[in-house]
Amino acid sequence: MPRIVDLTLTMRPGMRGVEFEPKSTFAGKGWNTTTLHIYSHAGTHLDAPHHFLAEGQAMEALSLEKCMGPAHVIDLSFIKARDLITPEHLAPFADSIGPGARVLLKTGWSAHADSPDYRSHLPRISLALAEWLAEHRIALLGVEPPSVADPNNPQELIEVHRALLRAGIVIVEGLTNLDALRRDEVTFIALPLKLEGGDGSPVRAIAVEEDD
Repeated sequence: MPRIVDLTLTMRPGMRGVEFEPKSTFAGKGWNTTTLHIYSHAGTHLDAPHHFLAEGQAMEALSLEKCMGPAHVIDLSFIKARDLITPEHLAPFADSIGPGARVLLKTGWSAHADSPDYRSHLPRISLALAEWLAEHRIALLGVEPPSVADPNNPQELIEVHRALLRAGIVIVEGLTNLDALRRDEVTFIALPLKLEGGDGSPVRAIAVEEDD
C-alpha cells in the first residue's frame, strides 16, 4: 500500500490567525458545532495570485492540476536561519526542475513553528531564485517557513511573491514533517478551499510515497 505522510501543521486556537468559537455543545444540544475564525494565510496554506497581484487569479479559479501530482523533495537542511536560498543551491537539481514541476524544499524550519523566531528568522527564497524558478516554469513551490520571503521586509515580500505568482507558480507555505519522507520523489496534494475572491486558503497537504 502507498504510504501517506501528513505535511500539514495542526490548526488550533491560539495559532496566529486562528480562533475557535463554540457554537453548540453535546451537553447542551446533543451535538458539537464550532464557528471558525481563520486568517486566509494561517498554518499550512496556499497563496493565490490575487494575494499580491491586483488583477491576479482568485482562489476559486486556481488550477487544481497544479496542486496535485509528482513533486521533487530537495534537501536543504543545511540552510541556516535567515539564509537566502539561491539558484546555486538548486543548481544540482536543475535537470529535474522544468516546466510543470512541483518542488518541495526541506529545510527543517517547521521545527520552529511554535517558536518566536518562526516568522522573524526564517530562511527564505531570494529574488534571484524566484526569477530562476519562474524561468524554469515550475507549477508549484512548497516551503516549510510561513512565507517564501521575509514578512518583516515589505519590499522583499512583494518582489519575491510577485516574481513567483506572475509566473503562475502555486505557492504553498507552512509545510511540516518533510523530514518524515523517505523518498525524494512523491505525489504531493494540497487542495485549498474554493473561496470566491480568495487571496489564500489553508490546505491539507499530504505526500504519497509509492511502494517499491
